[in-house]
Formats: sequence, C-alpha cells, structure tokens
Amino acid sequence: MFGESLLSSFGAVVGRDMAVDLGTANTLVYVRGEGIVLNEPSVVAINTATGKPLAVGTDAKRMIGRTPSNIQAIRPLKDGVIADFEICEKMMRHFIQRVHQRKWAKPRMVIAVPSGITGVEQRAVQEAAEFAGARKPAFIIEEPMAAAIGAGLQVQDPAGNMIVDIGGGTTEVAVISLGGVVASQSVRVGGDELDDSIIQYVKKEFSLALGERTAEEIKVQLGSAWSLRQELRAEIRGRDLVTGLPRTVVIGTPDIREAIEEPVAAICDAVKSTLDKTPPELAADIMERGITLAGGGALLQGIDQRLAEETGMPIRIATDPLHVVAIGAGQVLEEFEALRDVVLSSGDL
Repeated sequence: MFGESLLSSFGAVVGRDMAVDLGTANTLVYVRGEGIVLNEPSVVAINTATGKPLAVGTDAKRMIGRTPSNIQAIRPLKDGVIADFEICEKMMRHFIQRVHQRKWAKPRMVIAVPSGITGVEQRAVQEAAEFAGARKPAFIIEEPMAAAIGAGLQVQDPAGNMIVDIGGGTTEVAVISLGGVVASQSVRVGGDELDDSIIQYVKKEFSLALGERTAEEIKVQLGSAWSLRQELRAEIRGRDLVTGLPRTVVIGTPDIREAIEEPVAAICDAVKSTLDKTPPELAADIMERGITLAGGGALLQGIDQRLAEETGMPIRIATDPLHVVAIGAGQVLEEFEALRDVVLSSGDL
C-alpha cells in the first residue's frame, strides 16, 4: 500500500511533462498520461499602475472592452508570435503553475508554434517557456506537423498528407511526407482577421461600432464561406457612430459572407499556392487522401465546400479541430523517442 502511494506520488512529479499549444486566441495544455487539462483564452488582465497580472485566461477575456483606465486586458500573442514577451512569460508561468502544484518541478515541454516564424521568434518562445519553469531545452514543434499527428495522419509514411490549420492569428498549410514538411505556407490570416473584417464591414455599411467579443459571436453564429441552404438572420447591437447611442440592426449570413470574403480568399490562395509547390507524386497522394482541415477556422460553415470548389480536392474536417494541435504535440510527448525527429530543439535554431 505504502509502495503504491509512493509510486503514484513519484508519477505525479515525473509524469507532468506537458505539451503547450500556444495559440493567438487560446492556450491549451496537454499533460503526459492525462490528455488536455487546460484550455483557456490567451489573455492577461494587467494592473497598469503595478504591472501585476489581475486575471489570466477566461476571467481576463471577460474583461476585454470592459476595463477601467487602470486595468488593461492584453493578448500577448499576435499573428501566432509573441508580441509582448514579459506578459507571455507571466501567462505561461500561470498556466504551468495551474497544472504543476510544485514550484520546483521542471517539466519537459513541447511547444507548438507557427511554421512561418523566424529563428529569433522561436528562441523567444523557448526562453519564455524556460523562464516560466520548463526544463531546458524546451522543444518546439511546428503547428502543421502537430495538427497532422493529432488528426491521425500517417506523417512518417512515404506519402503526401496535406493539412490546413486555420488558427486565431495564422493559417498554416503544409504537405507532409516521411516525417518532414515538403511544402508549406504560413499566412497571417485567421480568426482574428475574420473578426476584424466583420467590425469594418458593419462600421461601413451600418455606421455601427462593434467590440471584438461581439464580432466573434457574430462570426460563430452567422459566419459562412459558402451559400447556405437556409440563410440565417440575427439582431446585433452596437454603438451608432452618428448619434453615439446604442442601436440594434438586423444582419444576415449573406452580409457576413461578404464581410469575410477577403480573408477567406487569402486562405484559399495559400492552399492553392502550396499545392502548386507540391511534387507531382505527392499531389497525386493528396488527390486520393484529400486535404484535412484543423483549427478553429475549420468550424466556419461551408469552408470545406469552398476549398473543395477552389482546389478540386476532397476535403475532410479533423474529428476535433480545436484540439488537434495540442493532441498532436501531446502524442510527441507520449512517444518521444519514436517521434523525436519531428521536433526542433535549441540546436536546430
């Protein structure tokens, strides 16, 4: 009995290695042997007078657009990379401590980052993780590779697999074969860009100012990339730019489709451009296997039909698109020796 409790407490210390999907919109933490244990918005609320974080994650996101002058809700990642190093480190430290109760524990960490980031940006992610308490070196995995593993694609086979990961700040398109990326493109267009397009469209067409959170809710409710069998309408509230008073307008799915056309077209262009760079044998494999969509953007209604129409390829949406990157990075932790080739350590930078 005593031996069992000793073993379980030893496992609690050693088995807390973690994989982090450090996303522009959300941060997910996967703990070895347990799965995803944390999924929180990548937002930190800071007291500007003291510089101390007041809230992190969900509590901080509720404050966006609603804070007094002495509190600022900050998103430390922009377009998939660290925009505010200090705040990012505080956020990561908070999340690590939420998962690890022991302050002295130094977990091995695998962090998923966009494939288009520079060596300097990769180093910033590693340093933020190490300052926040990760064991050195922190390992880096490119998001499309993690998404492909999490979506169940056979990345180590000598055959072409295409993954399109539409996140909050970036869209990652990659063709993977033999455990490596053969052709890829990373465009800084994602869910945030869709929200921004909705804000600009409503401002121009209805003279109505919307907040970030309202725009995101509209995108989830009414966003679509392809004509729907039954078009929807909904009331939205905002501030009238002429009178300065609150006003309600009715808006439909065709309006939102028009609003987000530019970023959706940019995502389609990135997919077509990557296909254009793909060797013919791998392109033939993709024609047979299809393109896999992952990330929150894969939940946009009709995005699969739009891509199928533009590329002529079969499209499938991953089973759990929001979590595939974290699941894939977690699988690398679970089978570290078998999948070691797909991660980058500080020696690769």
